[in-house]
Amino acid sequence: MANTEKMLSTKRLYEGKVINLRVDTVTVPGGRTATREVVEHTGAVAIVPVNEKREILMVRQYRYAAGKSLLELPAGKLEPGEDPLACAQRELLEETGFAASSCQRLISFFSTPGYTNEILHLFLATGLTQKEQNLDDDENIDVEPVPFEHAINLIWEGAICDAKSVAGIFAAHYLEKNKAGV
Repeated sequence: MANTEKMLSTKRLYEGKVINLRVDTVTVPGGRTATREVVEHTGAVAIVPVNEKREILMVRQYRYAAGKSLLELPAGKLEPGEDPLACAQRELLEETGFAASSCQRLISFFSTPGYTNEILHLFLATGLTQKEQNLDDDENIDVEPVPFEHAINLIWEGAICDAKSVAGIFAAHYLEKNKAGV
């Protein structure tokens, strides 16, 4: 059954550097109307960079909205029209100072489809070569290599707790186990 909603009107409330916010009036099945708040986002990438020691190069940075420093996968926002793979390679180099000879797509998913159109694209990066970190002016990021299996434990302990990092690490772990025939 196609359960669709049709937009009747829209009102843009905010336009920002990272997000836009609009409120739509829609018709819902049965002919009633409803209001939908939508956070518009161009999408983002996250990278699981695994070095030759089977360590994931994680980044630690203060996240204002969370109110604390988080241990995360390197990630970044897509520029309008930017290819996700190109963005992943750019963000990996900018945030960690490493380039990858191989960058494989893992999964893509909506971050929170109840209120945003943001899609996250996750990649596995291997064959890492150290270059130079190139942070944005407002970024303060420390790179922390974490052994792959320890990263899994850190998820269960709650020390890695953002959705993109949890999904990326589990997706890379799943891929690794299936290649090994486990």
